[in-house]
Amino acid sequence: MEQFHFPNWTNKLVVVLTASVLLGLGYIGAVGAYGTAPGTIQVGYSPKQPVPFSHKLHVGKLKMDCRYCHNTVDQAAHAAIPPTATCVNCHSAAASDGSVQIAAIFSKSPKLQPVRESQVTGNPIPWVRVHNLADFVYFNHAAHVNRGVSCGSCHGRVDKMDQVYQVEPLTMSWCLDCHRNPEPHLRPLEYITQLDWQPGQDPGMLGAEVRKQLNINPSTNCSTCHR
Repeated sequence: MEQFHFPNWTNKLVVVLTASVLLGLGYIGAVGAYGTAPGTIQVGYSPKQPVPFSHKLHVGKLKMDCRYCHNTVDQAAHAAIPPTATCVNCHSAAASDGSVQIAAIFSKSPKLQPVRESQVTGNPIPWVRVHNLADFVYFNHAAHVNRGVSCGSCHGRVDKMDQVYQVEPLTMSWCLDCHRNPEPHLRPLEYITQLDWQPGQDPGMLGAEVRKQLNINPSTNCSTCHR
């Protein structure tokens, strides 16, 4: 009886299939690593910034309103990263007419060198994003801020942070929990950016009042965030 032999082209098929499997496993591993990386979802992620900006000092001690730097947070989907012009309002010694401002704060501090370079060159300061949602997720800051959700509900007590870090997982289940039961996270609009504010009554009862007043009915439909 004549012995059967596989065609020679099957040798190449084995190589191609092996390479495909290895590439597939590598792709799955890369996606898994990215999806669970600290910069994606991990609570506690706190990247070093090019300028050591202390929210504890500016927001906590000096009582600066969040909207002074993030000036679109109640007007647009994205909370604006402050431009260099905002920083030099306080930290630049050079006035528009070329004179020197005596009241400038730490205008010669080495820590603010990137700010001065940005002011001269016009290049933006390369701030590092801390809270980073997936590209397929749509989140509107203004829709939340104007409905009684405080900055602290998602970002925590940044007024106590020298270096900002992520305090919440920002996962889909975490968002849905709030949409299904928003009352504990709602407060009167005038206290949205007052991170140390405490309700004078049960948070749930106050939240129920705010929800009724502002007619808040959070959607749990997939198309709300996945457009």
